[in-house]
Amino acid sequence: MHMKMKVEERINMNLVLVVACLVHLNIVYGFAHIHGFGEQPLSKIAIHKAVVSLHSSASITATPSLLGTKGEDTQWVTVDIDYPDPSTDDWVGVFSPAKFNSSTCPPVNDPKDQTPYICSAPIKYKFLNYSNSHYTKKGKASLKFQLINQRSDFSFALFSGGLLNPKLVAVSNFISFVNPKVPLYPRLAQGKSWDEMTVTWTSGYDINKATPFVEWGPKGKTQVQSPAGTLTFGRDSMCGSPARTVGWRDPGFIHTSFLKNLWPNSVYTYRLGHLLSNGSYIWSKKYAFKSSPYPGQDSLQRVIIFGDMGKAERDGSNEYSDFQPGSLNTTDQLIKDLENIDIVFHIGDITYANGYLSQWDQFTAQVEPIASTVPYMIASGNHERDWPNTGSFYNTTDSGGECGVLAQNMFFVPAENRANFWYATDYGMFRFCIADTEHDWREGSEQYKFIEHCLATVDRQKQPWLIFAAHRVLGYSSDFWYGLEGSFEEPMGRESLQRLWQRYKVDIAFYGHVHNYERTCPIYQNQCVNDERSHYSGVVKGTIHVVAGGAGRHLSNFSQVTPKWSLYRDYDFGFVKLTAFNHSSLLFEYKKSSDGKVYDSFTISRDYKDVLACVHDGCEATTLAT
Repeated sequence: MHMKMKVEERINMNLVLVVACLVHLNIVYGFAHIHGFGEQPLSKIAIHKAVVSLHSSASITATPSLLGTKGEDTQWVTVDIDYPDPSTDDWVGVFSPAKFNSSTCPPVNDPKDQTPYICSAPIKYKFLNYSNSHYTKKGKASLKFQLINQRSDFSFALFSGGLLNPKLVAVSNFISFVNPKVPLYPRLAQGKSWDEMTVTWTSGYDINKATPFVEWGPKGKTQVQSPAGTLTFGRDSMCGSPARTVGWRDPGFIHTSFLKNLWPNSVYTYRLGHLLSNGSYIWSKKYAFKSSPYPGQDSLQRVIIFGDMGKAERDGSNEYSDFQPGSLNTTDQLIKDLENIDIVFHIGDITYANGYLSQWDQFTAQVEPIASTVPYMIASGNHERDWPNTGSFYNTTDSGGECGVLAQNMFFVPAENRANFWYATDYGMFRFCIADTEHDWREGSEQYKFIEHCLATVDRQKQPWLIFAAHRVLGYSSDFWYGLEGSFEEPMGRESLQRLWQRYKVDIAFYGHVHNYERTCPIYQNQCVNDERSHYSGVVKGTIHVVAGGAGRHLSNFSQVTPKWSLYRDYDFGFVKLTAFNHSSLLFEYKKSSDGKVYDSFTISRDYKDVLACVHDGCEATTLAT
């Protein structure tokens, strides 16, 4: 009897441990699913707690002092440190603007509060022992940083005390680009009509100092000039901290020009210009793009789709080593294959700046080779929009106080209201319906009406390939957290929309948010409606759902249960490429960011009559009358 009780006690204890582990996993993965693994690295710095502890024998020197002397918009800088009292938690922060003492802080509302000595976070940082293993013994180190032109000068500050109790030990000389205000980082996007391309860029010139424009025209022919509109915003446009406090950085001026009446499939060259008040011109370097095909045009058309890429640092700044480890690989693979890409869709969670505004400049610099050459279309994600009591559908703090302002200003989208990030855009044989999951999409909502209108108004004879895309998974995903919820979707995700997808015969629905890759069978109401896996011909009967959220941010685990509808899952970084050869043939490829090779693929082959065919809940009304 005594033995039996001991066995029962052990079993009960094991059960308690199992339950405790499951609860812990639930919390951890729930947080990870909502916020992503890891913190915004700059948020780890308690910069408002920084104290001055200048050391007379410490020195920090940056060279060269003048950057961009040959017209570069990015340059490597060497920072030499000499500190007689070194420790493992010493670090160097890069500040821009270079002056960062309390004189630059906004006024404190409460007289009892003391103004902090430093009230703006650095734009990046490195620990001194990161690449200098002998630093703690010798007190000497040399770091290399890659800087981009961000409209202001730079300084480098040596801190002891780690990130949580920073003590300012020494400040470097100030360095700057030759002209910090030059127009930089153009981002192309489709306009509201097929024959319009928009160009958005950033500069340091307000309209009372210089007139912005784009000089452009067919390659090798006469160039014309088109004016640009100018936008900016202030700290009071931010909805909360850190965007409104330590993460704030002046965004400069954001210009957009509309290049209209383009000939289809034609190469145009362009450069950004500013006419100064003294009559002189400031120019960017020259770029080129190919205009969109006429809607329905039968030609080779290639589309890239992914979500959740974020940015990373090529100089090895260790703040990003564990935050978005796949970002540069994805970027580099797209640059490498750019001649075989026509348009890019980045469906939410763009930079993961999370309220640290300097990161948006760094992201636009990272994707500049892509975004300056092909349309770079974005969707809104939780890390762009969500903030409590600001109209977002989710009351999380994931945007870091940006509440959509950065995304809707830094990138153009052809939406009727850019604060509502839903829009339709056509590219040749494709119609794309881009939803905004950070606003209500349920039946009866304004967005639901838009989605139905977008799906219903496409002429499938001319544009047979109908694509739906959104950030959060409104369809199907066997993500770990979704599995714990038992829904395998964003709560309330597909309940309202699946009848629309089926009625209008959406070919593929894409999502980000979950940081992995997964493809379903053609599916309707949780049931596979087609047994094929790699080649679909004739009537497909349902929509294929694809999670492509593994472009850069830390990966998300899958549920241990693999649903029957899940045909392919990959816990790795990657992106999707669609190739439409003609009106009857589409190739889908999933490529890994590490090597650019194809790891999953399928084809769709069909005729127009197959698109028109009656399927379950997707039949047009008929009559017996003759």
